[in-house]
Amino acid sequence: MKLKKIVGVLAAIGIAAPGVAMATNGMMMEGYGPIATGMGGASMAYDNGAAGMANNPATIGLMANGTSRLDLAVGGLHPDVNSKMTGMPDAKSGGDAYYMPAVGWIKKNGALAYGIGVFAQGGMGTEYSATDWVSAGSGKTSRSELGVGNLIVPISYDVTPDLNIGGSIDFVWAGLDLQMAMSAPQMLGLAMGGNLSATGAASAGLLPFVGGPASNVGYFDFSNSNDFSGKAHSTGWAGKLGATYKVNKQLTLGATYHSQTNLGDMEADGAKMSMIDATGVNPTATLSGKVKIVDFQWPETYGIGLAYQANDKLMVVADYKRIGWANVMKNFHMVFTSADLGGLALDMKLPQEWKDQDVYQLGVAYKATDALTLRAGVNIANNPIPDSYVNPLFPATIKDHYTLGAGYVFNKMSEVNASYVYAPNVSVTAPATSGGYRIDHSQSNWQLMYSHRF
Repeated sequence: MKLKKIVGVLAAIGIAAPGVAMATNGMMMEGYGPIATGMGGASMAYDNGAAGMANNPATIGLMANGTSRLDLAVGGLHPDVNSKMTGMPDAKSGGDAYYMPAVGWIKKNGALAYGIGVFAQGGMGTEYSATDWVSAGSGKTSRSELGVGNLIVPISYDVTPDLNIGGSIDFVWAGLDLQMAMSAPQMLGLAMGGNLSATGAASAGLLPFVGGPASNVGYFDFSNSNDFSGKAHSTGWAGKLGATYKVNKQLTLGATYHSQTNLGDMEADGAKMSMIDATGVNPTATLSGKVKIVDFQWPETYGIGLAYQANDKLMVVADYKRIGWANVMKNFHMVFTSADLGGLALDMKLPQEWKDQDVYQLGVAYKATDALTLRAGVNIANNPIPDSYVNPLFPATIKDHYTLGAGYVFNKMSEVNASYVYAPNVSVTAPATSGGYRIDHSQSNWQLMYSHRF
């Protein structure tokens, strides 16, 4: 079991709203907070606690006037990723357990509600051994770990007893560790497609290397063991707007807009690039330098939803979200520069061409007793990654989720909520031009939260 970097960030800051670290709607989490996640992630039009600031900030205004709420949570994500290539042993990712503590606080005072929280917004990653085929004969481990989080300051206002508007300012950070092996034919293919170029004295040896034996391997390494940040990191800003409207005593509508982030380029000193001759004829050349991930951004999201209180015991919720991956995931753009051997500037783009993602979230909550509430839901989405560009290091391919949840109220001040999510296996097969491999990916996720009202 490994405590991942975004976990350390939240623990270090010491204040967060509930949620788990990694993502399953593309790179985005399938839901924020166990109340919403127990109902498929639907959250646009009802009070779902401090997690509302990450879902629809207007919903924090639905809590009772004159009250405050403190949420303490822990979550776990358990992906199962297996990458397969014909004639090679299966490569099973060792990144199969991710944990995160969380805390969040909100207050309602008259028509105004406000709070503060820190969320793991999402991410993705895998870990493969040095002998797996993903490592391309480099003899080195292959690993990716991307985490995106934000510090959220939300506010909402009751315009009328029925209409509530809200918004937030989000301070966003992103971190990335990467240990990636690429065969010479893969690098040559990028160069022929205009996605790999090099300048500087040391670049003279690159073309013979990528045009040489197929066993030649390029290896990129910027990774650390810091629990607080990825080796390459950046910060920036984003914001949200939202509203809820009570049509009548039973039906509430909700809508939200999350802006695209404005992050700086992720940068890391001490990065390395190795040119490995697996035949052993030529010695491995390793350059040290600086890496920059150019214009990595988190996408804008639109969401609408409803909550229908059918009777005193039963509530039905439904949301639709549109996640704008296409505008931010056209490629993975990395620039490596080094002063070694006279200097090298390597500019590489890995085409991604993600599609926008439609997410449908449906759920029910049933009050079995005055203390016990039971929840269930589904989260239905398309896989945003085209088969031609899927990569074993970034297999954000999950489609559907089936969720269960429960809440238990001990008294007027204390309650506990939990959720469990199962995402069935998705198999994606890349065409021969990408290596002819298959990736199987399934997940089991859970969240547990204690809430104190005062």
